[in-house]
Amino acid sequence: MIIKSIYETSYPKMYKVQPDSGSAFFIRQDYLVKVDFENLEAGTVLSDEEAAELLDAAIACVVELKAVEYLARCEQSRFGLTQKLIKKEFEKKYIDQALTYLEKAGYLSDLRFSRAWLHSRALNHYEGKSRLINELMSRGISKEVSAAVVDEFFLENDEYEICRKAIEKQKKRGKEDEKLIAALISKGFTYKMIKEILSE
Repeated sequence: MIIKSIYETSYPKMYKVQPDSGSAFFIRQDYLVKVDFENLEAGTVLSDEEAAELLDAAIACVVELKAVEYLARCEQSRFGLTQKLIKKEFEKKYIDQALTYLEKAGYLSDLRFSRAWLHSRALNHYEGKSRLINELMSRGISKEVSAAVVDEFFLENDEYEICRKAIEKQKKRGKEDEKLIAALISKGFTYKMIKEILSE
């Protein structure tokens, strides 16, 4: 492969490459290991191995741009975004490259996703700590991040008050006595908290 032209695009540190034959493609230095990026210029002749790495970098850029489309709509978790990109039939190695770059660049964050998800969830659901941690973990968030975000959430929101609302909601559904307690435990509230509120 011979580089016909290479220049930076409006997307920071992403370059458009026009080879001597075939279609133009995008690359970024972060996806290159063997190719000497600093010396890429018009007229550079690449070995087959270097050309292959450049084309791999181009695929990673395609995946990255697709991931950014999803991120522009709303916060995503790495796990959730990986699943969406797999459904688009991208290879896992390119997905990992692209998402690792997006995490380093600050565009992708499990912490931000968890906070956004938690505040959205709290609008329509009344749930306790253990349920919320499990819900986040089921979305691919680590136990440490899940616990930290839920603890942070309950510094701003009274879990007892949320439990009271959950009790009212379950009572309206006809739950009482042991069935009421069982329903509340499944919502993540502790037995101790439930009994304290019911005895008020």
